[in-house]
Amino acid sequence: MTVLLQIRNAHKRYGDQILLEGAECTLTSDTKVGFIGRNGAGKSTLLKCILGDDELDTGEIIRHPKLKIGYLRQHDPFLPGETALEFLMRDSGQPDWKCGEVAGEFEIKGKYLEAPLQSLSGGWQTRVKLSALLLHEPNLLLLDEPTNFLDLRTQILLEHFLRSFNEACLIVSHDRAFLNATCDSTLDLSMGELTLFPGKVDAFLEYQQELNEHDQRTNASISAKRKQLQEFIDRNRARASTATRAKSKSKMLDRLEMKDVVSDQSRAIIRAPQFDPRQGPAVRCRDLSIGYGDRVIASEITLEIEHGMRAAIVGDNGQGKTTLLRTLVQSLNPLSGDVRWGYGCELGTYAQHVYTSLPESKTVLEYLEYESIPGTKSQTILDMAGAMLFRGTAVNKRISVLSGGERARLCMASLLLGKANILILDEPGNHLDVETVEALADALIDYKGTVIFTSHDRHFLKRVATAFIEVKDGGVTHYRGNYDAYLYMVQKEIDDEESRRNEAKPKTNSKSSSKPSSKSAAPSPLDQRQIRKQIGNVEKTIAKLDTQRKQLNEQMMQATEPKEAMRLHEELTQVTADLESAETKWAELQEQLESVD
Repeated sequence: MTVLLQIRNAHKRYGDQILLEGAECTLTSDTKVGFIGRNGAGKSTLLKCILGDDELDTGEIIRHPKLKIGYLRQHDPFLPGETALEFLMRDSGQPDWKCGEVAGEFEIKGKYLEAPLQSLSGGWQTRVKLSALLLHEPNLLLLDEPTNFLDLRTQILLEHFLRSFNEACLIVSHDRAFLNATCDSTLDLSMGELTLFPGKVDAFLEYQQELNEHDQRTNASISAKRKQLQEFIDRNRARASTATRAKSKSKMLDRLEMKDVVSDQSRAIIRAPQFDPRQGPAVRCRDLSIGYGDRVIASEITLEIEHGMRAAIVGDNGQGKTTLLRTLVQSLNPLSGDVRWGYGCELGTYAQHVYTSLPESKTVLEYLEYESIPGTKSQTILDMAGAMLFRGTAVNKRISVLSGGERARLCMASLLLGKANILILDEPGNHLDVETVEALADALIDYKGTVIFTSHDRHFLKRVATAFIEVKDGGVTHYRGNYDAYLYMVQKEIDDEESRRNEAKPKTNSKSSSKPSSKSAAPSPLDQRQIRKQIGNVEKTIAKLDTQRKQLNEQMMQATEPKEAMRLHEELTQVTADLESAETKWAELQEQLESVD
């Protein structure tokens, strides 16, 4: 294990905003770290400092002499007319056969390898950039929101790549499913501090919730104690006989300090519009063809979506998901057939063509007040603005000065304050952090209207969607199965393709084929007595480890200091791994015993 990077006593601020305040972290060569934190916390700024594109105000970043960083570039580094193969050869300096071999791991072959890069979708271009990363053989990958706009198939390919990548990774993402699949540790940036947690993001969020709840209970107890002491002081400090005791109680009061609770300072509060649910079909499509001009994307579409459904549009990039959404909301005319919405349907749309055309002269607060249902309380509007990161004076910013991400969040806030009973959402989580995506999912689940949406966030899809509409190979159909079944189908297709590719690879060592297999060379089984003795020893080990696991779990739940809780979590992780290993050994011995019998 090598220390690749150390961040020591890092401070960074922009104006009054503190991004880093004494932050410290160590990244080693044997770990893949998921980097999370609220939008605007400073994650991308820290990545820029690591890359050398920005500087800390004070503190230092110590890099190993052999550190070689690979960074997934958000801009397109391609030359006009350049093919994927030409770019990979130019960027890496590797020969064509090597570039083609690596590109094949991301299914870039044939026309995708030889076509101009500008003609490929964003997802395919990202595959090419990932191939370029691998060709440079880095020992630390920095990925900033790598799953944004990637379809499910490309996400799974990226996961396979990262799991087989034997070097370190630091991945900024709001996609919990992706982080859980690829990262074994979690780095959190909150209130200027970095916390490296030795576990996956789900375990960290659960731990953080438990810690915050403990701190809240502690604060409630401290508050009650402070009130009791203050009442005693007020009653007794004026009397000479009790003044000394009152002074002593005053010192005790000064020593009682409330704990900072991160979740209270940044919790997203999102409430969906409330109205009576409707029955029957919300929208019907009959013999519908969608596309642009003479280009047909999908045809012969017959589709019906009921009121109250939360329908996810799924499929690979380039198949026509966004085209279908735009046709449904009538910002794109159908090539043939028709789209009919039911009586009383009030549509609210979240898509790039909408949030790039907001009224420039209004402030954030003015726009939200205008779009809200009449009678909405001011605090409700401010809570929604705060959930979308418009806090304090930010609600007075004019739309004309907002960034693309800020406009997207403002559009989402206005929809959730409005009176729409049909929500059409194109990638609603792309500009939101993990906690806000969770809050949005909760709000949509509580929403009594109809939701039709696209998303590449598997955790979000699985939580929110009640129906799946697949766009594939020029057609649109209701997918008959849940999201796990759809995910399994895509995963199996990728696995089968990888198996075919591996079988097609030439053998690098012909001598290896003449070696006997491990199965034929397996040692003869032990006799029954020896096996039963080993089983007894393993059972004792399992009982001991199980007791340790229970004790550590109880201690971690009662721990009040974060460092102590993290130490206990590390021990618990190791004991759990040892327990699983012992149970596997027990099962193997049982199989041996049965074969001897």
